[in-house]
Amino acid sequence: MRCVIARFPFDLVKHEVQESMKGIKPEPITGESVIIGRRHYPVKQVGEVITRQDRRDFTAAEVTRALTRLGFTCNKAPALAAADTVAALTPLQAASAMLGTPAAHQV
Repeated sequence: MRCVIARFPFDLVKHEVQESMKGIKPEPITGESVIIGRRHYPVKQVGEVITRQDRRDFTAAEVTRALTRLGFTCNKAPALAAADTVAALTPLQAASAMLGTPAAHQV
């Protein structure tokens, strides 16, 4: 499939992308991700490997669009708001939130 990433045309084939990512350890996911085989990779890492370009030269959206058209499952970036609220809690508050609040007693 022909696609354009960072203003350069590429002819990508699903099985060639899978072969390119074989043996490459996934980096921690902080944004958008793609499932290749049984592994979750950051979209920017895959884009860097398949295009041989620096990650700053293309957007995650360009690579996500190309990988989705090839038939890969792509996931959006996790919501940062939830992570920020958990980080703002004290350890006691975080534990209480995980356990849930007790039901109010009726009088």
